[in-house]
Amino acid sequence: QVQLVETGGGLVQPGGSLRLSCAASGRSTSSYTMGWFRQAPGKERDFVVGIRWSGGSPYYADSAKGRFTISRDNAKNTVYLQMNSLKPEDTAVYYCAARGGNYIYTTPSEYDYWGQGTQVTVSS
Repeated sequence: QVQLVETGGGLVQPGGSLRLSCAASGRSTSSYTMGWFRQAPGKERDFVVGIRWSGGSPYYADSAKGRFTISRDNAKNTVYLQMNSLKPEDTAVYYCAARGGNYIYTTPSEYDYWGQGTQVTVSS
């Protein structure tokens, strides 16, 4: 089992920044792929970005390219999502997810473990 805990959400003005964290515990995640998803009210859960613990380039959704950056700290078993130039349409609950293997899937059903989510609200 892998437990995931997201932190760092909040209220930010348009154009602002937030950094989300996802701390993993339980089984070693060294062979896992981590993903960030988001879900706005009344909408489906959408892929934002994924990264392999083993290395390699992250994969970003078009909505995240150029504004969001994913990174990881292997020593802390934590993945981060730096979000810049935030827009009102980025408002959503952001979820961290994990699955075994070395492939970055973009479909929520492919992930085995999920955090509880953290609310991000972009509003003036």
